[in-house]
Amino acid sequence: MYRIAIEKLLRWKESKRRKPLIIEGARQVGKTWLMKEFGRQAYADTVYINFDSNSRMAELFASDLDTDRLIMGLELYASHKIDPDNTLLIFDEVQEVPRALTSLKYFYENAPQYHIVCAGSMLGIALHEGTSFPVGKVGFLKLYPLSFREFLMADGKERFAELLDKQDFGMITSFRQTYIDALKHYYFVGGMPEVVQSFVENRDFNEVREIQKRILAAYEQDFSKHAPNEIVPKIRMLWNSIPSQLAKENKKFIYGLVREGARAKEYETAIMWLSDCGLVHKVSRVNGAGIPLKAYEDLKAFKLFLVDVGLLGCMTGLHQCTLLDGNDLFVEFKGALTEQYVCQQLKTMEDLGVYYYTNDRGSCEVDFILDTGEQIVPVEVKAEVNLRAKSLKTYQEKFSPDVSVRTSMADFKKEDWLINLPLYAVEKIADIDML
Repeated sequence: MYRIAIEKLLRWKESKRRKPLIIEGARQVGKTWLMKEFGRQAYADTVYINFDSNSRMAELFASDLDTDRLIMGLELYASHKIDPDNTLLIFDEVQEVPRALTSLKYFYENAPQYHIVCAGSMLGIALHEGTSFPVGKVGFLKLYPLSFREFLMADGKERFAELLDKQDFGMITSFRQTYIDALKHYYFVGGMPEVVQSFVENRDFNEVREIQKRILAAYEQDFSKHAPNEIVPKIRMLWNSIPSQLAKENKKFIYGLVREGARAKEYETAIMWLSDCGLVHKVSRVNGAGIPLKAYEDLKAFKLFLVDVGLLGCMTGLHQCTLLDGNDLFVEFKGALTEQYVCQQLKTMEDLGVYYYTNDRGSCEVDFILDTGEQIVPVEVKAEVNLRAKSLKTYQEKFSPDVSVRTSMADFKKEDWLINLPLYAVEKIADIDML
């Protein structure tokens, strides 16, 4: 399975200013596989250490964090000498031994020749609980479920992925049905690696759903196992409310849908916990259009999206036969799946601020507003080929962005101030060629 993150890891390996690298991401997005595959591709040797229930490693890191002593202990554990130039050290579930995280500072300062990558399914939580390691001594890489482009490649459609990269929209339009069919599959399957692997090998939608149910059950178990007892019920209620939140016409998060009379104060910690785990994407409202957009962020209004579109479909009981009914799939839940899909693709793009816009009266809402660092790009999401974009026009007249994007099932078309971008090409949204 091809992951774009491998290319980022290869660049990290060659960097002269390389720091120990922490890979963040939700459980089961493929962090362990990625680290091992990177070791296999780029190094002569890999030393893999899982810190979960590993008393020997807990003892090794419990005393002083002298790097020479730690390397000797790791060599004894691995039963061979560690060559710093040709060995990848993998610390998995590293949050289970917080002092191993702290040791990264000393590896960076005193032994930078060692190549160390770390990950853990609850690492985001550990980092935000004040685990002792200094900012600036480690690098970070976020891993998400497979994007649509990665899904195409996993499904043997590498040439179609290349065509999107080339932005040859004349050719892409000729093969639109292949992309639309693949997108329908992606809406159902999503991008969780185990689910994609099963689908590619067996083409069995029932099996896909069973694996997704298993992943969702594992997430529910994590709530009980890792979250403070007093917020577990709130996390569960909030998590289970997300599909109905997204099914609304206005997808702004409403606490009253979690529980009648619920207030923000009661659920802030639960939202932060789910966000730190990588299980939800929080997209805040902005009420302006300047750079940086963060300066216009309204912290009280936001949308919550799930980590994966396939898991959203599983939670809502979306049936596989919907795939066969023309484009009905893209209208289900009033575009909830489509907006979830677009958010998921946008989140995989580096250095892209993702927000949404409503005016103060609530009469104009633009689904996503992107901050590329150089320009602001409003994006309207349409579930079908319906191209009415009243809000986008209102936004355009008020703020005059250089370009606006409407993404739908319609073909690519570049007009005066507007780009019609097919949903299956949404990953190209930040490419300079197009804008």
